[in-house]
This record gives sequence, structure tokens and C-alpha cells, in this order.
Amino acid sequence: MPSDRNAFTRALALTLATLPLVGAAHGQSTTTTVELDEIVVQGEGGAGTAPVKGYVAKATTAGAKTDLPIEKIPQSVSVMGREEIDARAADKVDEALRYTPGVFTQPFGADSDTDWLYIRGFQATQSGIYLDGLQNYSYAFGGFLVDSHDLERIETLRGASSVLYGGSNPGGLVNMVSKQPTGERIRKIETSIDNNGYASLGFDIGDKLNDTVAARVSGRIAGGNGYTDFEENFRGTVSPSLKVDLSDTTQLTVLANYTHLDGVHNGNAFLPYVGTVVAAPFGTIDRDANFTEPDVDDYDREQGALGYELKHNFGDGWKATQAMRVAYSDVEESMLYPYGYSGYSASPAAGTDTLARINFAHHSKTFAINTDNRVEGTVDTGPLEHKLLLGIDYRLYDLDQMQASSSGTDISATNPIYGSAQSTPVAYIDQTLRQHQLGFYAQDQIAFGGGWLATLNGRYDHVWTDAVGTPAYSGDEGEWSGRAGLAYEFDNGLTPYASLSTFFNPVLGANGSGVFLPETGYQYEAGLKYRPDWVDGLFTLSLFDLTKQNVLTGPWYAQSQIGEVNSKGVELEAKVNLTENWKLTASAAVMDVDITEDADAALIGNTPYVIPETMASVWLDYAFSTGAFEGFTVGGGLRYVGSSWADNENTLKVPDVLLADARIGYNRGNWGVDLNANNIFDTEYVASCQTAYSCGYGEGRVVKLTGHFSW
Repeated sequence: MPSDRNAFTRALALTLATLPLVGAAHGQSTTTTVELDEIVVQGEGGAGTAPVKGYVAKATTAGAKTDLPIEKIPQSVSVMGREEIDARAADKVDEALRYTPGVFTQPFGADSDTDWLYIRGFQATQSGIYLDGLQNYSYAFGGFLVDSHDLERIETLRGASSVLYGGSNPGGLVNMVSKQPTGERIRKIETSIDNNGYASLGFDIGDKLNDTVAARVSGRIAGGNGYTDFEENFRGTVSPSLKVDLSDTTQLTVLANYTHLDGVHNGNAFLPYVGTVVAAPFGTIDRDANFTEPDVDDYDREQGALGYELKHNFGDGWKATQAMRVAYSDVEESMLYPYGYSGYSASPAAGTDTLARINFAHHSKTFAINTDNRVEGTVDTGPLEHKLLLGIDYRLYDLDQMQASSSGTDISATNPIYGSAQSTPVAYIDQTLRQHQLGFYAQDQIAFGGGWLATLNGRYDHVWTDAVGTPAYSGDEGEWSGRAGLAYEFDNGLTPYASLSTFFNPVLGANGSGVFLPETGYQYEAGLKYRPDWVDGLFTLSLFDLTKQNVLTGPWYAQSQIGEVNSKGVELEAKVNLTENWKLTASAAVMDVDITEDADAALIGNTPYVIPETMASVWLDYAFSTGAFEGFTVGGGLRYVGSSWADNENTLKVPDVLLADARIGYNRGNWGVDLNANNIFDTEYVASCQTAYSCGYGEGRVVKLTGHFSW
């Protein structure tokens, strides 16, 4: 397969280089002219990052790095705007994405400091999260957290996307779009409190300072208890931004952020399969229990970022964009967590309920630089109209980390007693890790034939990795990636499409043979997008076949890269503003995820743990505009998460679950209140397991009251 993949990327690069010449030749041999439907966006100011009206976005930049109607992208894309985020009462990005097809969120239960995501069966938390088109990469405990209050929209691009973004998760990526100055007056305060006593105060202030300068600042402070014992969190975030028209053709946007988190960990994770999914002889472990040591447990994050986006319009359809962000985080935490039963056993000994614990601590300092420089424009070559994009991007990820652990004291699962003296954790990683990635990419979107749109991408990346300390390793690797897509826009709003794409994703670490190679692979996707003219909606059907190669297999101390995983399936999504009053979003995803190569031949054909192969959801809102209930909004949704495996041997299964959410709100003039209830029936369930030693309870019922006021 690797040779086939390289042949494809070479052919794609050659095609991309010769297409203008072919088009010119056609232009000389025929007098027929094909008129291109102008690629503009109605209703959103022509911007793929603009606020979304209701639940239906018109455009995005996620699928092509340029403003483009969603139906013109030869991959599956979902866009969630501010109104939909607020309707979910989502405090975090993973909470907001619970209704997005193909995305499995919160696989280990609620987690206040990390957005855990799986897309099309592959973990996206490390390499699949982006902010304003630039990667928020994380490794081990070194990464960044973005507060959902500071976002304008959340975009999910499913499938292999290395051609645009370099090394990234093969299943897809999530691009978070920051709130930016609009030049309009914004004055909003929002406050909330939930049934656990967790409260917040948020603000969003913006205005035009003069004819050329607009400013905005949003932020939130929040704190209180969680639903598990001892759990408490405090967070504060502020995101100022400035937009300056340097001239009629040049615009500069500056974005900054400071975030602080402090708290005691929750206790719903790292629990054994026996005692959660299935009962132990003593019964089941209380979902609210927390087996850390409250006097030892601590989490502290300090994080800051500063970036800008500079745009210049050259005229005649050509413009350039330069984006850059510098970010730093300092995370320090200590905790105790269970690891099976006494003696590190997966099942308790007869007549006992004693959990073994690990005493863990780390200190991780992360520094990151991301830049993206691109130029785009249109070129006519006879019957073909080309929209070209050429770019260079660079990223630096620097992590100074220390991880330490020791055996903690045992603790009763049913009657925990705290306060035992703990041994000091011993460092097993003390390392400075640095990775550079430089990429060159090109894209040609070719419109022809009165409705055809071909998308061709080619990219080359080189990655340099250097780790000093324990463990130490170094190396460098280059990789090609590509995408070829074809779509046809019918006059009735139907757009069938098909695409082939390849990807790579750098893997940190080494074995006796040297530094690990990047994960590579390819994806076939075909689908249908429908944007009717009789209703404001977008309907998407996609079929995909995605293969990831060079997967790490074997125990952590003797890993090799002979593994391969294949994910194939179908996804459906409907996002509709049915009327001014009714809004609907619905989705379904059915996948078949298999281990196709592994060091352990007995695992071939099995499904990796954690991943549910079936998911579905529906959410409906209705706003009363007349009568006695004028001003009220009622809504609710159902989320189905299918069963998953707790082990790669596929002997331990985690059951499926159906969850219900509800919302009621009232708006009058410039103020309003909302009452949200997630998991309204307080269903007790296990979200997923990573082996028989580590299962996580899903979040219980959370009732949240929110009030907002604008002036």
C-alpha cells in the first residue's frame, strides 16, 4: 500500500502542475465558454468564519482554507454556530459536539481540563484540534484548552485532511473559530449555576472604536463543585481581540487569550470493568465516588496565547493571508487513581473490595508556534476556471515534561477512608521534546461544464524531532499527501461528490530501530449534499473507507509499527431552520472499525476498544412568537451511543445507551433565561473502557440555569 500511495501523490502533484497547460490547450482548440457559478456565500457576509444564522451555516474555511459553500467541499463537514452552542448549554467543546455525526465525545466521562474526541473511530484529541485554522497540538499532558464561551463557531471536517493542515488525525479535525470584532456594538453578560453548585459569569463586549479600528473582549470566570466527591474547579479566561483596517485592501486582526484553571480532579474514571460495567461480588462502585487523596490532589494550568491574521487584497481576484500564533502553557498536577483491585488485579479477591491505586504527578511546560502563509486567486484557461491556493506553513512544538509515579495505598471501593501517607512519586520521564514541521501545499479548484467542480491538492511536509533526556531520540522524515475530489452541482440543490485523499501523522517516540515513522494512510469518500431552495437547510450523506497504517502495536516497552486499522461506514446529517420558529439537527453514523494488521495475529479482525460503531442523535427547538407563550423556547434531544469493546480481544463489551436532554427558555427584549437538563433521566452508564482496568462513568444529570442580559 505505501508504494501505491506514493504513486498516487506523485501523479497528483504532476496533474496539479500540468492542469493549467491542459486548460490552455483546450482554450485554443475550442470557442465554447463554460460559465462558472460564482463561489460566494449569501447571508453570512461572504465569510466562512462569520456568525451562523440559526442552525444552518452557508460556508466554511475548514475544507479548503478559503471561503467556500459547504456543498462544494469534497468531504463531509459539520458547522455549529453560537446559537446552537448556547442551546446545548455547552461549557466545553466536547459537550457541544455530542450531536455531531461520526464524533464520539467524552469517552471517559466528564473531564474539566481536556476535550476528548474520537472522529470516525480515531482519537482526535492530540492532533485533530485546531483554533482559527492553526493546530492546537498536544502530547502527553502538554497542550492547550479553549473555553467554548470564547468561540463563534465549531467546525468538524471529517476524513483525512493532511493536504491542507499537515500532520493531523486521519479521522478528521475540529476547527474552533474565535469570536472576533464585528464593528457592531456588543454588550452581553451571562451568568449560570447548575445543580452541583458550579457557577459562572461571562461577558462579551465589542464595538467600533473609530472608522478603521474595532475591538472585542470576551471571557468567563467559573467555579464550584462537580458531581463526584471532592471535585472542585475554578477557571478564568479572557480573550481580547482587535481588528484594524490598515488600508482599503489590508486588514489586521490580533487575537489574544489568557486562561487559568485550578482544582481537584473528578472521580468517574480509571475504574475497573468488574464493578462498573458488570457487578462485582460486593456490587457496583458508586458513580459519585472519588478515589484520589483530596489533600494530595491538585491541578493547575496557566496558559496564554497571542496571534494575528493579516489579509491583503491585490485585486483581480487575488489575495494573501498570513496567520500566526504563539502559545504557552504550564500544567502541574498530582493525583491518585485506581488501577484495578489489590495486587493490580482485574477482579477483586473473594470477599474483598479493595482497589489498588497509583500515585501520579507531572509538570509539563509547552511552547508552540504556528504560522500559515497562503495566496489565492482565480485564473481562467478557456473552458476551465481555476481557483488556486498556494501556501507554506510551519509549526514548532516544544515540551519540557516530567512524569512521575509510585504505588499508592489501597482503598476500599465501598467505604473509602482517606488520609494515608503516600510514597513520593519517582520520575520515569524527564525530557525536553522539540518537533518542527514545515509544509508546502497547493490546491486547484476547477469549475467547468456548467456544474462540475474538481478539487486537486498536493502537499509535502518535513518533520524534525529531537528529544533530550529520558528517553532521548532524534530523527527526521518527509512525507507527501494529496487529495482529488469531483462534484457536480445540480440546479435543484443536489451535489454528489467523490474524493480520494492520503494523510500522514507524526508519531513521537522511538524503539530499537529508531524514531517512529509517521502514521500514513488513505481514504475513499463519496456522498451527496443537498441544499434545497424550499427550506433553509443542508442535508448530507457520506460513505467512507479509511485506512491508517504504521499503527503502534505491542507493549509500551517493545512497540513496533506493523499495525493497521480500517474504518468504513456511512454518516447522515440534517441541519434545518424549518421556519423562524422551528430548528432541527439530526445525525446518524454506522461504522465498521477493524484491526487489519497487528503484532498479535489473534487481534486481526477485531474492533479496537473505546469505539462505538453506531451513534445517532436528534435535537428540535421551537420558539413561540405569538400568543400566551410568546418569548418561550422549548427544545430537547435524544442521543444514542452504541456498544463498544473494553478490550482489543473483544471479550468484554460496554453496553449501548440512550440519553435525553431538554431545554426551556424565555426571552424578552434584551434579557432572557434558559433552563437546560442534560441526561435528564440521570441514566447511569459507562461511557467506554480502555482495557478491563480503566472504565469511565458517563456524566449524570446536570441541570443548569442561565441568565443573560444585553444593553
